[in-house]
Order: sequence, then C-alpha cells, then structure tokens
Amino acid sequence: MQKLKSFIIECKRVLKVTKKPTGEEFKTIIKVSLLGALLFGAIGFTIFIIKELLI
Repeated sequence: MQKLKSFIIECKRVLKVTKKPTGEEFKTIIKVSLLGALLFGAIGFTIFIIKELLI
C-alpha cells in the first residue's frame, strides 16, 4: 500500500513540473515525427525493393 501511495505522490510531483507545449513546439514535434516515420518507411521500402530484385 505504501508503494502505491508513494507512486501517486511521485506522479503528482512530475505532473506539476511538466508544461503543455506551445503551438510552435507542437508543430515542430509533429514535423520531426513525420520526418522520422517517412525516413524509416523509405529505408524499409528500399530494402524491400533490393531484396525483390535480388531474388
């Protein structure tokens, strides 16, 4: 029971420290996430095409 209470107190402390991102920060996060997803997709697609051409 003490561990649960300690965990809840710790969560409340963390939530007090965090802040909501501004609109500009949010847009930057979205752009970077999309760029990363596109990059990984392109790498995967390239590997797939190379594999298909070799077999």
